[in-house]
Amino acid sequence: MADAGFVPSLVGTTGETLREAFGRALTSAAASYPSLVVLDADVAGGTGTHHFRRVHPDRFLQFGIAEQNMVGVAAGLSLAGCLPVATTFAVFALRTIEQVRQSIAYPRLNVKLAASHPGLDAGPDGASAQALEDIAAFRGIPGMTVVSPADAIEMTKAVPAILDFDGPVYLRTGRSPARRLFDESYVFELGRGRVVRDGVDVTIVACGVEVARALDAADLLARERISARVVNMSTIKPIDDVLLARCARETRAFVTAEDHNTCGGLGGAVAESLAKTMPAPIEFVGVADVFGESGEPDDLAARYGLAAPSIADAARRAIARKGGLLT
Repeated sequence: MADAGFVPSLVGTTGETLREAFGRALTSAAASYPSLVVLDADVAGGTGTHHFRRVHPDRFLQFGIAEQNMVGVAAGLSLAGCLPVATTFAVFALRTIEQVRQSIAYPRLNVKLAASHPGLDAGPDGASAQALEDIAAFRGIPGMTVVSPADAIEMTKAVPAILDFDGPVYLRTGRSPARRLFDESYVFELGRGRVVRDGVDVTIVACGVEVARALDAADLLARERISARVVNMSTIKPIDDVLLARCARETRAFVTAEDHNTCGGLGGAVAESLAKTMPAPIEFVGVADVFGESGEPDDLAARYGLAAPSIADAARRAIARKGGLLT
């Protein structure tokens, strides 16, 4: 058990970060979920779970730098009737793939794995800490649900929904301040995408920090009288096939935007869905199968083609491919 008086060295103190919203939401949920326990791999200050540790030290388990062991214990706690939430950084979560597959997903245990510092959002921590393949890795595990909320409000609403769900979940949080997109009336539904801006010429499907950039791209396109629909696809698996098919019928062109490798992430999930229902031209915005580097998240987004202008350029290409507004 952790020392309740310990002050973490990595505590988010600026803006609305997804990791801090996650930690506060977990703390608030404790009263409603008496079997909830939080497992940490020596990064509570960086994942937001320091909030839970301070209020519920008797339900907080510290494993040190031993993520695989932590995940194995989470499986055992689930079998013993607990509701375990194991937390670490996304790159360290990748170490646990074997244990998650064999000990959690295969027996379909009710364990949640929450990871902060995904993608270029990890910023100055550099390439070794920027998980660009975690969505692909966890999406590929049978029976695994994968969720990536867009702002602090959605994170707050997503946490109880994930705790209510019976089965393994991989939840992406985030290191940097995230722009608030929703208000308290927002309703999160596991497995459902949400149209956050309507449009008729192209659909931009985004997750996580890219939702805000997609909305900015829609503003840029509007200056050219291009009407872009923006979909917040916060549940990447299972993907919302019904919504995507409707968007294909109504806009006939797509862009996907994610802070992740373009291989195997949100873009792949959208393409797979449309291939089964209503194929349409798709342009993929993400990190183009390379590693990142140290820098501020917004600067990295611009450098690696994840910023709003790059999303707008991709939308123009998608529209041209369907023979629409551009020639």
